[in-house]
Amino acid sequence: MRLTLEGLKDKEAWKQAGVQLPAYDIEAVAENTKKSPVWVHFGIGNIFRIFLGGIADTLIEKGELQKGITCVETFDFDVVDKIYTPYDNLVLGVTLKADGSTEKRVIGSLTEAIKAQSQVSADWNRLKEIFTNPEFQMASFTITEKGYALKNASGEYFPFVQADIDNGPEKPGAAMAIVTALLFERFKAGKYPVAIVSCDNCSHNGEKLMSSIVTMAEEWAKKGFVPADFIDYLKDESKVAFPWSMIDKITPRPAESVEAELEKLGIEDMAPVVTSKRTFIAPFVNAEGPQYLVIEDKFPNGRPALEKAGVYMTDRDTVNKVERMKVTTCLNPLHTALAVYGCVLGYDLIADEMKDKELKELVHRIGPVEGMPVVTDPGILSPESFVNEVINERIPNPFMPDTPQRIATDTSQKVGIRYGETIKSYVAKYGDAKKLEAIPLAIAGWLRYLLGVDDQGEAFERSSDPMLESLTEAVKGIELGKPETVGNKLKPVLSNANIFGSDLYAVGLGERIEELFKEEIAGKGAVRATLVKYLG
Repeated sequence: MRLTLEGLKDKEAWKQAGVQLPAYDIEAVAENTKKSPVWVHFGIGNIFRIFLGGIADTLIEKGELQKGITCVETFDFDVVDKIYTPYDNLVLGVTLKADGSTEKRVIGSLTEAIKAQSQVSADWNRLKEIFTNPEFQMASFTITEKGYALKNASGEYFPFVQADIDNGPEKPGAAMAIVTALLFERFKAGKYPVAIVSCDNCSHNGEKLMSSIVTMAEEWAKKGFVPADFIDYLKDESKVAFPWSMIDKITPRPAESVEAELEKLGIEDMAPVVTSKRTFIAPFVNAEGPQYLVIEDKFPNGRPALEKAGVYMTDRDTVNKVERMKVTTCLNPLHTALAVYGCVLGYDLIADEMKDKELKELVHRIGPVEGMPVVTDPGILSPESFVNEVINERIPNPFMPDTPQRIATDTSQKVGIRYGETIKSYVAKYGDAKKLEAIPLAIAGWLRYLLGVDDQGEAFERSSDPMLESLTEAVKGIELGKPETVGNKLKPVLSNANIFGSDLYAVGLGERIEELFKEEIAGKGAVRATLVKYLG
């Protein structure tokens, strides 16, 4: 069996393999979409293919949508050449269940794949044609938060951004310039309305996307490339809306076990490829079952009936509350605690850590015990149900190949939100944060992780982090087995409001974290002993 339109004709073979095929006419939907697209997506990697592609697939199956998604890649063109074109834009979605079973489904809603290349007239003219179509409703994005960045840490435009500013809308190179140029085409064609929808996993994502596009337009206006009323068009929410959203679905890199299962079933050519841009991607996408997408319902030119495929359509304030619930209480803080302790205790899989009595208790205390008294309740989702699903189903899923090493990346950039916000809420509610016990233990675990020595005294490689060099310098000289070497070394870190959102000594936690840290460096096995002492 081959994952192509021709290969799908042998429906019985796919049925025998346990793979659900689209009940609709894939080619007819594709043809209908190409004539007059309503939904374009930028950033056509894994989470898009199985999640947003799956949403469109469900709506087409239900008869709620007659068109699929036009897929646009702005960065890694190999994805089009190696994953979309050879497989007729089809994707095999594999849901990994906690009992070891899988659900397999061919998604046929990805109707066209285009490389965003302004220097290639065929591709660029096709994109212009789409964006100038009055019926076009929405462009969605999963290009990561980095895709919106225009400036470096010094506040200067990246060289590629400056080049886009200098070259103007006729020759855009990177994502933000490309989208701004295409919106300029829509503006010139008739100032038609449209929604520009970030589905990237970052706070206030719609605001970030709007800021980058408006900034690009303003720079072009300074150079005379675009008129001032183009900027007015971008800022008019009745014309161009930038809805906020919250997305949540764990989509790990393609697993060898899934590839082997598919090949065993007789499905050919399922091996992953590594592109020239180092993207690790396969014809299939494996992911967990639970998924959440909450979108601000602001679509000035109409939209698909997304709510009929499980999307929560709501207002901006509710989107913000859901995002805050997830990031500060119900998911991300638990992940970070498991990441740093997992590295120190020698784990390679996050799921395996949930078999660890003390670590399971740690995340239970961080979320349901300490988080719930100050959780932001969005109303449309129950925080209690959400965190219980995370602890009892999502993180323990042994078939989700996620690692503590991956999640430990950039922890210095995360702790201020993942723990700092709960700390601030405790201060607001109780006057200080001294009631907290598990969160100080999580922070002490991160400091212990920074030593780069595991609980048996063996060195390990720490994950990348923009502050790794300065944090390494801060803990320099602290030795395992010698708590007295700590001295005042932790004070500059724990008092740094840029890291934690507040001075942890001022809120009553600094000294406590120091004590826990000293217990964890008392000698070999001290991390485990400390966890048993407080969580056993």
